Amino acid sequence: MLRTEAETRVRDLIDTGPRFVEADAVRLNRLFRGADTSEMLETLLKERMAGEVAIVSSFGAESAVLLHLVASVDPRVPVLFLETGKHFPETLAYRDLLAERLGLQDLRNLTPDAAEIAKKDENGLRWSWDPDGCCEIRKVKPLAKALAGFDASFSGRKSFQAATRSSLPRFEIDTTDSQGRLKINPLIDWSSERLAAYIAEHDLPAHPLVADGYPSIGCMPCTSKVAPGEDPRSGRWKGWDKTECGIHVPGQEDGPASELPPGFDPVF
Repeated sequence: MLRTEAETRVRDLIDTGPRFVEADAVRLNRLFRGADTSEMLETLLKERMAGEVAIVSSFGAESAVLLHLVASVDPRVPVLFLETGKHFPETLAYRDLLAERLGLQDLRNLTPDAAEIAKKDENGLRWSWDPDGCCEIRKVKPLAKALAGFDASFSGRKSFQAATRSSLPRFEIDTTDSQGRLKINPLIDWSSERLAAYIAEHDLPAHPLVADGYPSIGCMPCTSKVAPGEDPRSGRWKGWDKTECGIHVPGQEDGPASELPPGFDPVF
């Protein structure tokens, strides 16, 4: 009995596995051990070793270095900026200045969902009593949606910034969801002195708030000045038991959004 073409055709399989696994990150860390940052970036981007990749940039105190390094190889790499609606005006102006100066060809401003903001932060003051919830709707969710189309992302984290970043590798698996993206930290072993030297060498403009005592700059309500000798990120969420906005924190099962604790009456 003859089989029809439909009966003998091999079914197409959809690969639902992660893009990268831990072994890939280990292999890349070994491959580029001791390699210069510029050399590593050029190889990664020109040989597409990380697939579709984007830069996640805050356009903060030291952002110009990573943006310049990547743009020097390929200015078409997408740059994702979380436009939370809470930034310092200086940061927005700095973003526009750097984009023009470095010739960034694909700057994407990610905004939170308007309906969710209206529902969960109607008066715009959620940061004052629930900073985690504010970051969730203004940063974490918009970035997760944008990164769904990428295989990897570049992060500007440095080990000297905080104890929570002191042992990060160059390559790691993004654990914020189950997609298995690579998270690449090209500047993780750079010191503040090396960053400053690079900025001076390439005549890169500085964020205007750095000179005013802000070595780490996020949203305006949750960023404070830092005293000499303090942890560079100690001015972020001052007074709260919080060190990260959430975009670098392992994902958790979806649950109800945090709300005011019973009997709590915030004073604004």
